Amino acid sequence: MNEVLSRRHAQFEAQHEKSPYDSDRDDSFAALPNLIVIDGGKGQLSAGLAALEGFRERGVSVVSLAKRIEEVFIPGRADPLVLDHETPELQLLQRVRDEAHRFALTHHRVRRDKAMTESIMDELPGIGPARKRALLQHFGSPESVFAATREELEAVPGLPQKVARAIYAHVNRTGR
Repeated sequence: MNEVLSRRHAQFEAQHEKSPYDSDRDDSFAALPNLIVIDGGKGQLSAGLAALEGFRERGVSVVSLAKRIEEVFIPGRADPLVLDHETPELQLLQRVRDEAHRFALTHHRVRRDKAMTESIMDELPGIGPARKRALLQHFGSPESVFAATREELEAVPGLPQKVARAIYAHVNRTGR
């Protein structure tokens, strides 16, 4: 919790000091939030407060939303605020939390799917899907491709000799 919030504050500081005309500026990180909602209870709020001190000094409010009975924890207040489930305030906090969950899950699914479809052969120069298929059909496995001699690579149907030499050089340069 502390690490993530510290990185967020550091991004704000770095982007906030850049000129609005700087092409590297990210306006979403340069804007000072009005409210930071932490997903979790009193413990998560406590863990995040130290990292958010820079934001709090600038007047940013921080609360946490515990899922069990939708309690809202506020710094400096011993007891949580329990809002009626029908209030628009609680519904807004729930929607913010649920959107953050949806965003995080989508991000992790995309990363997982990408990792599952990546191949060590994707790093080879001049190799796209068709040439990767041709190499795998000819050799049977990525390991066999990487163990092949230059002459064996040059003998693959549909693979130009220049690409075969580039693959051989790449494989032997990187020590695979």
